[in-house]
Amino acid sequence: MLGPRCVIGPACVIGAGAHLGPDCRLASRVSVEHGVLLGARVLVHAGAVIGADGFGLARERQRWLKVPQVGSVRIGDDVEIGANTTIDRGAMDDTVIGDGVKLDNQIQVGHNVQIGAHTAIAACTGISGSVRIGERCMIAGACGLSGHIEIGDDVVLTGMSMVPHSVLRPGVYTSVIPVEPIRQWWRVLTTLKLLAQRERHGRAPQPHPPACHRKRR
Repeated sequence: MLGPRCVIGPACVIGAGAHLGPDCRLASRVSVEHGVLLGARVLVHAGAVIGADGFGLARERQRWLKVPQVGSVRIGDDVEIGANTTIDRGAMDDTVIGDGVKLDNQIQVGHNVQIGAHTAIAACTGISGSVRIGERCMIAGACGLSGHIEIGDDVVLTGMSMVPHSVLRPGVYTSVIPVEPIRQWWRVLTTLKLLAQRERHGRAPQPHPPACHRKRR
């Protein structure tokens, strides 16, 4: 069902039971799969796919079995979805994108993800299944969010951050070591290894001296 004043670009596919609210605009080659719900004034750029099956698989001995993805995708009002971004449908419940969310190009939103209102996410970020993201968050490009974690309201993640656990307090977070000249980078890496060894053994081991400086017996 298409609401009033919707604009549908060339080569778009709209599945059975999908609903587009008023003033939605789909650019070329957009796929809106069956049962997907779009609110008012949603803008979807070229090549985006909304409502594809989530990556739901169960292991049986030596093979993988597909788990039916019976949820859908619900998108609020005034949402913008970038080119070639994919939003997977939920496995049981729906994947939910709140009002005013802005998604850049080539973002992967896994099944059952919930993104709060007015959150902005930059290109090439990957969001694993069942992640909950709060309102007014800013997630920079190429971040990776592990599954089943929660990001609170007003959280900022800097570019290329890896997020393996929940982040609930507002603030700016990063997990990225900035680029350095190669010799400095090797020093940083060596220091990190020594610190890890000290944690395991209770003290920092001393690096072996070069062979030319060792005493001869």
